[in-house]
Amino acid sequence: MNNRELIDLLNREHQLDAAQWTQLFATYTEEDLEYAMALARGITVQRFGRKIYFRGIVEFSNICKNDCYYCGIRCSNRKVSRYRLTEEDILKCCAEGYENGFRTFVLQGGEDGWFTDERMCSIIRVIKARYPDCAVTLSLGERSRASYQAMYDAGADRYLLRHETADAEHYAKLHPAVQTLESRMQCLNDLKEIGYQTGCGIMVGSPGQTPETLAKDMVFMQAFKPHMVGIGPFLPHQDTPFKDESAGSVQTTLFALALCRIMLPQVLLPSTTALGTAEDSGRKAGVLAGCNVIMPNLSPMEVREKYMLYDNKAGTNISAAQGIAILRRQMEEIGYEVVVGRGDFGKENRK
Repeated sequence: MNNRELIDLLNREHQLDAAQWTQLFATYTEEDLEYAMALARGITVQRFGRKIYFRGIVEFSNICKNDCYYCGIRCSNRKVSRYRLTEEDILKCCAEGYENGFRTFVLQGGEDGWFTDERMCSIIRVIKARYPDCAVTLSLGERSRASYQAMYDAGADRYLLRHETADAEHYAKLHPAVQTLESRMQCLNDLKEIGYQTGCGIMVGSPGQTPETLAKDMVFMQAFKPHMVGIGPFLPHQDTPFKDESAGSVQTTLFALALCRIMLPQVLLPSTTALGTAEDSGRKAGVLAGCNVIMPNLSPMEVREKYMLYDNKAGTNISAAQGIAILRRQMEEIGYEVVVGRGDFGKENRK
């Protein structure tokens, strides 16, 4: 079966086996990419219209106990100027975001033990009380099931936790031995069972990744059926063990996004900051590959350059309002409209 036939099969069945996925990633051509993108774009427009949902990211702490080999805020990087926003700081970011039409706030940070369940639940409750029409998404890494439950009970709606790779051997190349794929997968299962709209995802081109490991990622996601998927290219950071590694391919990232949309037609699919960093028009290309979410930065200007997971991150030198205006204009240039709304999975994200 050739690649176009495999893409058509995916469109009909919404699943492929590992060998078929491997073939696609190992042998796809520019024509295959264009075909998959056009198909994914059509699926997205049919289901959601030409609507793009904005999520406002608040990067509230760059303190992290983990030492992931690819990450600029890894605990062993002594060159990072560490910071931690107060509850008041976080709420100011949400207020600015609300005024600019955001109806989802993404609270993202390193695995910072200072943010206990009690502190996080307090922040979540205040946001939900002030903005009852808004969703709260958390991206705080691995925590206990009891912690996830407490934050869900406090009002959190969604949780983003990239699985990074579904291959245990590859996972071990990206992390110290104390961090395991088994633990990451348990967290994802806990989140989904509790009731969160749950997001997973990968870095395309991370060191050690192969067509076979990418195939495992797709097999995992087609079984797990996440509500959101974050896919961006691997980008190196100068103060990590992977500083000399090549960046992930933008083309393969777009192919993975398009295939993900075809496989999971309802999924909420962000066109990531990493994609916009790798290529100036990357976020527009992501939307044309089937993405329907963009996540501008609402963090205070004075901390943005301190939350560098990779080098040259886009949007660190412009205000939230400027960043939003630029992204709105980029979406309009390709015929899409940024809409005000929560954009929940399977609900109001329809036309």
